[in-house]
Amino acid sequence: MQVRSGLVRGGIAAAAAAVALMAAAQGATADTGTKAEDGAARGRLVPGAFTNGFGVNLNENGKDHYYDTVLFGLKLSDGSTLKLYCVEIETNIDEQQDMLETPWDKYPNPNSPFNKNNAKINWVLHHGFPTEDLKGIEAELKGVTLHDGLSQAEAIAATQAAVWHFSDGKELDRDKPVQYGNADNSADVLALYDYLTGSDNVGIGQQPKPTLSITPASAKGEAGTRIGPFTIATTGDITDLTTQLPDGVKLTDADGKAVTEGEVKDGTKLYLDVPKDAKAGTAELALKAVGHLDTGRLFVGENYVKHPAQSLIVAESQKTTVDTSATAAWTEAGVTPPTTPAAPTTPAAPPAGGSQPLANTGVDASLPIGIGAALVLAGGAMLVLVRRRRSNA
Repeated sequence: MQVRSGLVRGGIAAAAAAVALMAAAQGATADTGTKAEDGAARGRLVPGAFTNGFGVNLNENGKDHYYDTVLFGLKLSDGSTLKLYCVEIETNIDEQQDMLETPWDKYPNPNSPFNKNNAKINWVLHHGFPTEDLKGIEAELKGVTLHDGLSQAEAIAATQAAVWHFSDGKELDRDKPVQYGNADNSADVLALYDYLTGSDNVGIGQQPKPTLSITPASAKGEAGTRIGPFTIATTGDITDLTTQLPDGVKLTDADGKAVTEGEVKDGTKLYLDVPKDAKAGTAELALKAVGHLDTGRLFVGENYVKHPAQSLIVAESQKTTVDTSATAAWTEAGVTPPTTPAAPTTPAAPPAGGSQPLANTGVDASLPIGIGAALVLAGGAMLVLVRRRRSNA
């Protein structure tokens, strides 16, 4: 069964007209379809991987039209799955077309209300279902009487209707918000819809992707010292620390205290404490951080111009891993150069006239020769791994 979220039942011709209008407005998009940004995520809708909410009645020019509400599943090329709502009510879902992550300012329809309301939509997604679970939403609806609590179908219907309010300029019919539900269902959906579209909605801007870096990328030192600091900068969370070090080498803070699990975070300064008797060696610091690819990520059909597909927006934060590395090297501790006997000195010739030179009352300091020794880098591979525990979510 092919799901078509947002399509009007009853043969409404507006859908075809809207598709034609949007296709004609694609002057900035290549004829081959949506252009993928560098590193853009790619995925495809999974047939059957969707959850239905109550169908809603939206009032358009004084007339009600019925729309399905659906929370979709989109499987990315890395195997992870996202949950999304529709932001293009009059366009068909296309399960046969790849969806590409697209910046908000590249939304394919320049005339859509999405362009001015995207921050409002993002606020809806952060406070609606499923980013907030049912109990969390009930807690937000202060002073509102719900009927046997909020059901999943009610939460999906209200959240999707609120998204359409901002993305497509649609209004929920206040007299009969839902189809095939009773008065209690309608009251609960309307209560959540009013909250998500009301004065509390101040908007949330597009969130940055998780980042992780180590500075500097490399450092050198000598055995018997602490090499560093290696400064960690991340917008994610680093909670697991695994080390594989040569005997005696430790990963520490500036005071020489060993770093333990959970202590590495944004701003942490790491050092390699190398014992004085260590052989020359090298090491790599490899870190991983887990962050969130936030709600509000927009996905547009790859072949949107020729075959418009309903654009989707992520409704639930998705965990992702970022990694980086730095290198360290150390030489053996310095060795005192051997002392070499000084060469004998030749007495100066007496001056003309037979007078003797003044007596030498001091000691002639000898200059050591052969100063310097080759320092050889060898052995001692080390790996420091910081991992984030994988969530089962």
